[in-house]
Amino acid sequence: MSERTALVLIPGLVCDAAVWAYPRAALADVAECVVPDVAASQTMRGMAEEVLAAAPPRFALAGFSMGGYIALEVLRIAPERVTRLAMIDSGCRDDTPQQTAVRTASIEDCENGRYGAVIEAMLPLLLHPTRLTEPLADLVRAMSARVGADCFVRRQKALMSRGDRRDTLSQAKIPVRVICGRDDRLTPMSRSLDIVESAPGARLSIIEDCGHMPTLERPQAAAALLRDWLIYD
Repeated sequence: MSERTALVLIPGLVCDAAVWAYPRAALADVAECVVPDVAASQTMRGMAEEVLAAAPPRFALAGFSMGGYIALEVLRIAPERVTRLAMIDSGCRDDTPQQTAVRTASIEDCENGRYGAVIEAMLPLLLHPTRLTEPLADLVRAMSARVGADCFVRRQKALMSRGDRRDTLSQAKIPVRVICGRDDRLTPMSRSLDIVESAPGARLSIIEDCGHMPTLERPQAAAALLRDWLIYD
Protein backbone atom coordinates (compact mmCIF):
# COMPACT_ATOMS: atom_id res chain seq x y z
CA MET A 1 0.00 0.00 0.00
CA SER A 2 1.76 3.13 -1.22
CA GLU A 3 -0.28 5.65 0.74
CA ARG A 4 -2.40 5.58 3.83
CA THR A 5 -6.11 4.78 3.60
CA ALA A 6 -8.62 7.22 5.06
CA LEU A 7 -10.32 5.24 7.84
CA VAL A 8 -13.31 6.40 9.87
CA LEU A 9 -13.76 4.60 13.21
CA ILE A 10 -17.13 4.93 14.99
CA PRO A 11 -17.25 4.19 18.74
CA GLY A 12 -19.86 2.28 20.71
CA LEU A 13 -22.59 3.34 23.11
CA VAL A 14 -20.50 3.96 26.24
CA CYS A 15 -17.31 4.73 24.32
CA ASP A 16 -15.24 7.62 23.08
CA ALA A 17 -12.10 7.60 20.93
CA ALA A 18 -10.23 5.62 23.60
CA VAL A 19 -11.92 2.41 22.42
CA TRP A 20 -9.95 2.78 19.18
CA ALA A 21 -6.61 3.81 20.73
CA TYR A 22 -4.71 0.57 20.08
CA PRO A 23 -5.92 0.01 16.48
CA ARG A 24 -5.22 3.64 15.59
CA ALA A 25 -1.63 3.33 16.76
CA ALA A 26 -1.14 -0.12 15.26
CA LEU A 27 -2.52 0.91 11.87
CA ALA A 28 -0.83 4.31 11.67
CA ASP A 29 1.45 3.15 8.85
CA VAL A 30 -1.47 2.15 6.60
CA ALA A 31 -4.43 4.26 7.77
CA GLU A 32 -5.15 7.89 8.51
CA CYS A 33 -7.86 7.61 11.14
CA VAL A 34 -10.78 9.84 12.08
CA VAL A 35 -12.97 9.14 15.13
CA PRO A 36 -16.17 11.24 15.03
CA ASP A 37 -17.87 12.15 18.32
CA VAL A 38 -21.41 10.98 17.38
CA ALA A 39 -22.60 12.80 20.49
CA ALA A 40 -25.01 15.53 19.41
CA SER A 41 -27.94 13.79 17.70
CA GLN A 42 -30.61 11.46 19.05
CA THR A 43 -31.51 9.85 15.72
CA MET A 44 -29.52 7.33 13.69
CA ARG A 45 -29.78 9.58 10.63
CA GLY A 46 -28.42 12.51 12.61
CA MET A 47 -25.48 10.49 13.90
CA ALA A 48 -24.69 9.29 10.38
CA GLU A 49 -24.68 12.91 9.24
CA GLU A 50 -22.24 13.73 12.06
CA VAL A 51 -19.93 11.02 10.70
CA LEU A 52 -20.20 12.25 7.13
CA ALA A 53 -19.48 15.84 8.17
CA ALA A 54 -16.24 14.73 9.88
CA ALA A 55 -15.15 12.28 7.16
CA PRO A 56 -13.07 12.81 4.01
CA PRO A 57 -14.78 12.45 0.61
CA ARG A 58 -14.01 8.71 0.38
CA PHE A 59 -13.11 6.44 3.26
CA ALA A 60 -13.02 2.96 4.73
CA LEU A 61 -15.51 2.65 7.58
CA ALA A 62 -15.38 0.57 10.78
CA GLY A 63 -18.05 0.61 13.47
CA PHE A 64 -17.97 -0.98 16.89
CA SER A 65 -21.33 -2.04 18.43
CA MET A 66 -23.54 1.08 18.18
CA GLY A 67 -20.96 2.37 15.73
CA GLY A 68 -21.79 -0.52 13.41
CA TYR A 69 -25.43 0.52 13.24
CA ILE A 70 -24.35 4.08 12.50
CA ALA A 71 -21.98 2.76 9.82
CA LEU A 72 -24.88 1.01 8.10
CA GLU A 73 -26.85 4.25 8.12
CA VAL A 74 -23.84 6.04 6.58
CA LEU A 75 -23.68 3.32 3.92
CA ARG A 76 -27.40 3.68 3.27
CA ILE A 77 -27.39 7.44 2.73
CA ALA A 78 -23.94 7.87 1.13
CA PRO A 79 -22.82 4.55 -0.40
CA GLU A 80 -20.64 6.30 -2.95
CA ARG A 81 -18.33 7.57 -0.17
CA VAL A 82 -17.64 4.23 1.55
CA THR A 83 -14.87 2.06 0.10
CA ARG A 84 -15.08 -0.86 2.55
CA LEU A 85 -16.92 -1.73 5.75
CA ALA A 86 -15.94 -3.47 9.00
CA MET A 87 -18.55 -4.32 11.63
CA ILE A 88 -17.28 -5.22 15.11
CA ASP A 89 -19.68 -6.91 17.57
CA SER A 90 -22.69 -5.26 16.00
CA GLY A 91 -25.82 -6.16 14.03
CA CYS A 92 -28.03 -5.13 11.14
CA ARG A 93 -31.62 -5.47 12.39
CA ASP A 94 -33.84 -3.02 14.23
CA ASP A 95 -34.48 -3.29 17.97
CA THR A 96 -36.50 -6.16 19.37
CA PRO A 97 -39.24 -5.22 21.87
CA GLN A 98 -37.02 -6.58 24.65
CA GLN A 99 -34.08 -4.40 23.58
CA THR A 100 -36.32 -1.34 23.42
CA ALA A 101 -37.64 -2.07 26.91
CA VAL A 102 -34.10 -2.32 28.30
CA ARG A 103 -33.10 0.94 26.61
CA THR A 104 -36.21 2.71 27.90
CA ALA A 105 -35.48 1.57 31.45
CA SER A 106 -31.86 2.72 31.21
CA ILE A 107 -32.97 6.13 29.94
CA GLU A 108 -35.34 6.45 32.90
CA ASP A 109 -32.55 5.50 35.30
CA CYS A 110 -30.24 8.11 33.78
CA GLU A 111 -32.91 10.78 34.01
CA ASN A 112 -33.21 9.91 37.71
CA GLY A 113 -29.50 10.25 38.40
CA ARG A 114 -28.55 6.57 38.22
CA TYR A 115 -26.18 6.61 35.25
CA GLY A 116 -23.37 5.08 37.29
CA ALA A 117 -25.60 2.17 38.29
CA VAL A 118 -26.57 1.65 34.63
CA ILE A 119 -22.91 1.33 33.65
CA GLU A 120 -22.16 -1.08 36.51
CA ALA A 121 -25.06 -3.28 35.40
CA MET A 122 -23.74 -3.25 31.82
CA LEU A 123 -20.14 -4.20 32.63
CA PRO A 124 -20.77 -7.98 32.81
CA LEU A 125 -22.25 -7.74 29.31
CA LEU A 126 -19.42 -5.60 27.94
CA LEU A 127 -16.40 -7.58 29.11
CA HIS A 128 -15.42 -11.23 29.32
CA PRO A 129 -16.05 -12.52 32.88
CA THR A 130 -12.34 -12.97 33.51
CA ARG A 131 -11.71 -9.25 32.92
CA LEU A 132 -14.23 -7.73 35.30
CA THR A 133 -11.62 -7.50 38.05
CA GLU A 134 -8.88 -6.17 35.77
CA PRO A 135 -7.96 -2.49 35.21
CA LEU A 136 -9.84 -2.83 31.93
CA ALA A 137 -13.15 -2.46 33.78
CA ASP A 138 -11.93 0.84 35.23
CA LEU A 139 -10.97 1.97 31.72
CA VAL A 140 -14.55 1.33 30.58
CA ARG A 141 -15.91 3.16 33.64
CA ALA A 142 -13.70 6.17 32.91
CA MET A 143 -14.68 6.18 29.24
CA SER A 144 -18.39 6.02 30.08
CA ALA A 145 -17.94 8.88 32.57
CA ARG A 146 -16.50 11.03 29.79
CA VAL A 147 -19.43 10.12 27.53
CA GLY A 148 -21.84 11.16 30.31
CA ALA A 149 -25.51 10.50 30.98
CA ASP A 150 -26.90 13.06 28.53
CA CYS A 151 -24.96 11.68 25.56
CA PHE A 152 -25.75 8.12 26.63
CA VAL A 153 -29.49 8.93 26.57
CA ARG A 154 -29.25 10.53 23.12
CA ARG A 155 -27.41 7.49 21.80
CA GLN A 156 -29.98 5.09 23.27
CA LYS A 157 -32.77 7.04 21.59
CA ALA A 158 -30.86 6.93 18.30
CA LEU A 159 -30.46 3.17 18.58
CA MET A 160 -34.20 2.80 19.10
CA SER A 161 -34.77 4.84 15.94
CA ARG A 162 -32.72 2.60 13.67
CA GLY A 163 -34.20 0.44 10.95
CA ASP A 164 -33.45 -3.02 9.61
CA ARG A 165 -30.47 -2.60 7.27
CA ARG A 166 -30.18 -6.06 5.76
CA ASP A 167 -31.34 -4.59 2.46
CA THR A 168 -28.52 -2.02 2.59
CA LEU A 169 -26.00 -4.80 3.09
CA SER A 170 -27.48 -6.90 0.31
CA GLN A 171 -26.78 -4.07 -2.14
CA ALA A 172 -23.24 -3.38 -0.91
CA LYS A 173 -20.58 -3.90 -3.55
CA ILE A 174 -17.64 -3.29 -1.23
CA PRO A 175 -15.51 -5.58 0.97
CA VAL A 176 -17.32 -6.30 4.25
CA ARG A 177 -15.52 -7.79 7.27
CA VAL A 178 -17.44 -8.90 10.36
CA ILE A 179 -15.46 -9.28 13.60
CA CYS A 180 -16.86 -10.55 16.89
CA GLY A 181 -15.77 -11.85 20.26
CA ARG A 182 -16.63 -15.50 20.73
CA ASP A 183 -18.09 -14.84 24.20
CA ASP A 184 -19.99 -11.61 23.51
CA ARG A 185 -23.08 -11.60 25.75
CA LEU A 186 -24.41 -8.21 24.65
CA THR A 187 -24.36 -8.75 20.88
CA PRO A 188 -24.19 -12.52 20.36
CA MET A 189 -22.65 -14.12 17.31
CA SER A 190 -26.05 -14.71 15.73
CA ARG A 191 -26.18 -10.99 14.96
CA SER A 192 -22.79 -11.10 13.28
CA LEU A 193 -24.03 -14.04 11.22
CA ASP A 194 -27.01 -11.90 10.15
CA ILE A 195 -24.54 -9.41 8.67
CA VAL A 196 -22.52 -12.12 6.92
CA GLU A 197 -25.65 -13.68 5.44
CA SER A 198 -26.91 -10.29 4.23
CA ALA A 199 -23.74 -8.90 2.62
CA PRO A 200 -22.47 -10.63 -0.54
CA GLY A 201 -18.97 -11.98 0.01
CA ALA A 202 -18.70 -10.80 3.63
CA ARG A 203 -15.99 -12.46 5.75
CA LEU A 204 -16.42 -13.43 9.40
CA SER A 205 -13.52 -13.31 11.89
CA ILE A 206 -14.04 -14.62 15.44
CA ILE A 207 -11.77 -13.61 18.31
CA GLU A 208 -11.48 -16.29 20.97
CA ASP A 209 -11.53 -15.63 24.72
CA CYS A 210 -13.18 -12.26 24.09
CA GLY A 211 -16.40 -10.56 25.12
CA HIS A 212 -18.08 -7.55 23.53
CA MET A 213 -15.06 -5.23 23.29
CA PRO A 214 -12.30 -6.76 21.13
CA THR A 215 -10.36 -3.53 20.60
CA LEU A 216 -9.85 -3.35 24.37
CA GLU A 217 -9.88 -7.03 25.38
CA ARG A 218 -7.86 -8.47 22.48
CA PRO A 219 -6.42 -5.34 20.87
CA GLN A 220 -3.60 -7.05 18.96
CA ALA A 221 -5.98 -9.54 17.36
CA ALA A 222 -8.52 -6.82 16.52
CA ALA A 223 -5.86 -4.60 14.96
CA ALA A 224 -4.42 -7.50 12.95
CA LEU A 225 -7.85 -8.33 11.54
CA LEU A 226 -8.48 -4.69 10.65
CA ARG A 227 -5.12 -4.52 8.88
CA ASP A 228 -5.98 -7.67 6.91
CA TRP A 229 -9.34 -6.13 5.96
CA LEU A 230 -7.76 -2.84 4.88
CA ILE A 231 -5.03 -4.39 2.77
CA TYR A 232 -6.31 -7.70 1.45
CA ASP A 233 -10.14 -7.78 1.41
